[in-house]
Amino acid sequence: MAWIRGAGLTAFGRLPGRDASGWQATAARLAMADAGVRPQDVDGLIVGYATTLDHLMPANLLGEYLGITPRVALGAAVGGATGLAMVAQAASLVDSGAASTVLVVAGEDRASGQSTQVSTSTLAQVGHRRYEVPIGATVPQYYALLASAYLHEHGLDPRDGLAPLAVAMRAHAARRDGAQFREPVTVDDVVASRPVAAPLHLLDCCPISDGGAAVLVGPGGSARDVEIAGTGQAHLHQHISEADPHEFGARLSAGRALTAAGVEIDDVDVFGIYDSFTITLALLLEELGLARPGRAGAAAADGCFDLDGPTPVNTHGGLLSYGHCGVGGGMAHLVEVVLQLRGEAGDRQVGGAAQGLVHADGGVMSAHVTAVLRTSGGAA
Repeated sequence: MAWIRGAGLTAFGRLPGRDASGWQATAARLAMADAGVRPQDVDGLIVGYATTLDHLMPANLLGEYLGITPRVALGAAVGGATGLAMVAQAASLVDSGAASTVLVVAGEDRASGQSTQVSTSTLAQVGHRRYEVPIGATVPQYYALLASAYLHEHGLDPRDGLAPLAVAMRAHAARRDGAQFREPVTVDDVVASRPVAAPLHLLDCCPISDGGAAVLVGPGGSARDVEIAGTGQAHLHQHISEADPHEFGARLSAGRALTAAGVEIDDVDVFGIYDSFTITLALLLEELGLARPGRAGAAAADGCFDLDGPTPVNTHGGLLSYGHCGVGGGMAHLVEVVLQLRGEAGDRQVGGAAQGLVHADGGVMSAHVTAVLRTSGGAA
């Protein structure tokens, strides 16, 4: 049985001074210190890709940087789902006995280490090389197509369908040290912000950040350890032109994780849901069954996803407000849920949180990975 024994998360933002390896090393040291282990104790190392790091062997590179000589070393890349996919792999290594102390790391100087133009162009390569990339489409434009279809299908406009989600995420970030954006915003602020790709405005989109995140996975032994109770994945398409807009894969992924954990989604106390754009969050919340179709924005406006609401979501502020440094951005959701389950979230703490669910997607709603976590006292 695999447990998260340590977690580390840096501040996110435009923070010059570290390259990708530096951010990865900083997060890794935080996670190791949290778990009380040394580099020589680590026998498994899994590291996510970084767009600013032109290297084919990220795990071996970081291992040398930190003085780790692992029995197993892997690099990984499934877009925004990479962090959770790495954790699922780490759990498998521990459960199989192939490794006993696995460090999972992500970090990147995405804000200060490359221009916005380069970042936009690099990320756009998730599109179809023949039918999508040549027309100059970007990731915000791909998601804008989904947003347009969603708003049209449900008879909504951005003010009621999407903006309340950005407001809710910012309210959570206001309580979280290290968040890139902590100033509260209103629905009016969201819809008045600069258009990026209609119907998405600037505040509907996550920022580009520097930062890092890491977790240490191994056998449990401490009351602070958090069990990886179940994981699941679904990969139904790569290109948005091939997607089913009513079955992206989140439902299947979460169902597999919940089944493995032996629980229902109604048993979960706190959630970390990928939110690269407000439309990403709306679609995932609805496919996961946390909001009725077309009602994610209304549910946010009603306080359903607040700290004291029935379904607390992204209590650190999510990608939309804590920030997005690539693979580490998705892992920040995981770290936050770990803190919640430990009871270490401070004034963000969700009372009685014993079980959590984290879900991430990569590409344009393409790769889906879910993890169900619980404390030692959580329901089996």
